[in-house]
Amino acid sequence: MKKIAILVAGGTGQRMKSAIPKQFLLLQGKPVLFHTMKQFKLADQQIELIVVLPKNQFDFWAKLCQTHPEINAETPHRLVEGGDTRFHSSQQGIQAISSEENCLVAIHDGVRPLVDPSQILHAFDFAEVNGNAILAVPSKDSIRKWDAETNRFVQIPREDVQLIQTPQIFSVMDLKKAFQQTYLPTFTDDASVVESLGAKINLVPGSYTNIKITSPEDLIFAEQFISASKLN
Repeated sequence: MKKIAILVAGGTGQRMKSAIPKQFLLLQGKPVLFHTMKQFKLADQQIELIVVLPKNQFDFWAKLCQTHPEINAETPHRLVEGGDTRFHSSQQGIQAISSEENCLVAIHDGVRPLVDPSQILHAFDFAEVNGNAILAVPSKDSIRKWDAETNRFVQIPREDVQLIQTPQIFSVMDLKKAFQQTYLPTFTDDASVVESLGAKINLVPGSYTNIKITSPEDLIFAEQFISASKLN
């Protein structure tokens, strides 16, 4: 079945304390977003890439593509204008897919450049059989949540908690139907949008290294991880 990956990258760089949006920061001398795109091509060269960016970032991305010609050479992609929220950016990417195409669609954070290509493929294979697949990892930390009745934080067994990652993979038909809904604040990720229509969400093993780069220390970790991987 045809595979498409929508890479949503709408960051502004505020939490990174950078004037440059985090998806464009350099990691090993290349934009973070390029590293992310490349992982999908390493998983399967036939995966079609759709990159969703704010309109006001198109020119900057075009300049990066000129400075780093390997971006277009190694990761050819379509550029789609994003929306005001993650929901609307995913929606724009989904609408860019031809309605007659029968395919699986992975929606992935553009700033998760360390996703394992083998886990991408496993998730696609699982979704083809079971309808969807969402990467997740068990919590390694103790968890507490606020309880309004007791007016205190109460413990949650950590074995009951999974930390949700991306990619999140669905059939294009399910996505198109789900994203016809009106946006709700409870739509915290793409899986929550599909689940709201009654779909069972399937979790598959992710990786603790599949981090979302949101702060300076995340970028340091990614640099060190890639450097160590090259030595092994």
